[in-house]
Formats: sequence, C-alpha cells, structure tokens
Amino acid sequence: MLVTAQRDYADLVQRGLSLDLTRGKPSPRQLDLSNDLLKLPTSYQAADGTDGRNYGNLQGLAELRELFAPLVQVPAEQLVVGGNSSLALMHDTVVHALLTPVPGAARRWVEEPEITFLCPVPGYDRHFTICERFGIKMVPVPMTAEGPDMDVVERLVAADASVKGMWCVPKYSNPSGITYSDETVRRLAAMRTAAPDFRIFWDNAYAVHHLTDTPDELADLLALAAEHGNADRVFVYASTSKVTLAGSGVSFFGGSPANVKWFLHNTSKQSIGPDKINQLRHVEFLRDGAGVAAHMRRHAELIGPKFELVDKVLTERLGDLATWTSPRGGYFISLEVPHAAEVVARAKAAGIALTPAGATHPYGKDPDDRVIRIAPTYPGLDELEQAINGLAVCVRLVAEERG
Repeated sequence: MLVTAQRDYADLVQRGLSLDLTRGKPSPRQLDLSNDLLKLPTSYQAADGTDGRNYGNLQGLAELRELFAPLVQVPAEQLVVGGNSSLALMHDTVVHALLTPVPGAARRWVEEPEITFLCPVPGYDRHFTICERFGIKMVPVPMTAEGPDMDVVERLVAADASVKGMWCVPKYSNPSGITYSDETVRRLAAMRTAAPDFRIFWDNAYAVHHLTDTPDELADLLALAAEHGNADRVFVYASTSKVTLAGSGVSFFGGSPANVKWFLHNTSKQSIGPDKINQLRHVEFLRDGAGVAAHMRRHAELIGPKFELVDKVLTERLGDLATWTSPRGGYFISLEVPHAAEVVARAKAAGIALTPAGATHPYGKDPDDRVIRIAPTYPGLDELEQAINGLAVCVRLVAEERG
C-alpha cells in the first residue's frame, strides 16, 4: 500500500543515515590481510640478480610474471608488470593505439574517420569513460547468461570496419557476476572482423576472486585466438588491486609477442622501469599460486557473508518487485527494478549513496532505466544490512507511487 510505503520511507529519512555503496572497494579488514607487505621485501635483489632499487627491466621481474602467468592465462614471457592500476594500462593502451599503429593496422586509430567500441551491458563505467574521453563511439551489446550476445557481436564486427575494440570483463563480470561460457570465448577468438586491427580488451579483473569452493572456469582466449589465426586480437589486463593493497598493488598487461613488443616500445617513452621493490614484496608475500589461492580464500571468508546478506534481504523484501544476480565471485550484485534512477534518488535523499543509475551503460544512459549496481564489500555487515533494507524501502515506495 502507498500509505505504508510512504510511512516506511519517512521513518528511513528520519534515521539520518550516511551509508555508501557506490564503489567496489575492499574493506579495511580485507586490507589488513596484506599488512605484512609493509614489512617486505627482505631483499632488494631479484632472482636474476637485478637490483630492484635501480632503473631498468621495463617488462617486470620474471618471478612475478611466472607467478601470475597461469592465473591470468598469459605465458610469462608475454606478460608485462605495471604499476598499481590496470585501468591506467587500459587507458594508456588506447592512447598508444591512437598514436602508434597496432600490429596489423594500416594507420593510427586517430587517423580513422570514426572509432567504435562494443560495450557489453550492463558493464563497467570506467571503461566507458575512457571511450568518452577520446571521442570513441560506443555501441551497447546485451549480456546473456553466457556472456555478451555473440550473434550481435559477430554481426557488428563483421559489418563495420570502424569497430576497433570491445570491452570485456570475462570472469564474474562487473556488475552481473557472469562468467563467459567456453562457447562465447571460442566465438570471440574465431569470429571474422572487418577491421584487421580489431582488439578485445580482456579485463580479467576478478580472475582469482571466488566466493565458492567450486570456482568458475574461464576458457583461455589468448590461446584460442592464436589457434584460430588471430593471435594479435587480445589485450589482457589484470591487477592485485583487490588481492593485496588496493592503492599499492601491481597490474598486468598481456598479449601476443607482437602486441607485447608494441606495448613495451610505446611504454619505453614513458618510463625507464617500474617499481621493482613493490614487485619483490608481492613475490615474497604471495609466494606461488597456492599462496594466492589461500589468500583469496581469506578474502572470501570476509565478503562472502555480505553477498549472502544482500541476497537474503532482497529475497525477503523485494521478491515480488525485482530481480538480482547471485554471483559466484567478483565484487558486485546487479539489481534490476523499474524506475531505477528514481529509486537511486530516493535512496540518496535518505542518506544511502549508490552508483548512479545508468552508470552501467555507455554515456550513463540505461534505456530501460532498470539497473542498479550494488557494491557490498566495503561496509560492515550492520551498515550493509541497513543500506539494503533502506534500498528495499525506496524500491517499494517508487513501485507504489508509479502504480
């Protein structure tokens, strides 16, 4: 009933909440898991004798590349270690492609009449802002339970040579939590493209971020693309931003030998070498693949109950009014409700900050006005419960008002 919904909302506003679910940040307790990094490294010398205090080794230390190679599905010799931000690597890759022809390109992207990127939706807003900054046209592609709708993708890339790129978060996607199926990955590797310099920006941000004891498996796009004669099609990205310390981690770029050579050639104009001391401390702290897995299980123990809480509250409060995802990993839950923008505005007025409605779509425009991205990892359980219950109050109020 409308009167009940209005009363519940008035009570919510009177509580004077100040809660924030806008970004997928690790909580302080998660960051505490990596505090021992602050005591490392115990030596400044790498395995090959490299003095980590000095310039050089633009590609990054071999021992760190070997540690993460199987985790991000890139051979160690085709992996580059960057600074704390994989987003910076993606941004710089776009800039490099604009200014220097990628392998297989006839010219620089900046010389093209138009550049188009395909954007699976709902998707990651920071991918979209990179495109907006450089005037790259974005074309939404709907997500399915198997990943992006490949019938749409194949039609677009085959018909239009201006389609130069595609954003993908292939494992525990942001925000839906979907992991691309083997068939989707195979079709991405094999499809015919009108542009010979088409690139898939494979943002494998949640490669090791499992919430269950039976992790999703992701097919190896880089290997499959090479098998289908499209070795240069893939740019791979990953980072430890949500593994160790979010502001002090390491990032990775991977690709074919030709792509790596191109990337390093361009990066050499920016830097004489990365922060190898930070690379050494990550090797000492994480040790090996088993060390990473054990560390990530501790993360899951902290955030798993938060995802379970959101699902429980939404089931109890909104089972008849909304749909939402129950991800097996990653950092987000995608909630779909009618009039999402109005719901977010009501929540803001009640002291509950959410990612703006539409942020999950190019140009900030969700044509159906339905998707709200929930980021449950940062707040404590009590605050999270208050926020999701408050969100449910706002959803019910807008539903009653809109009839």
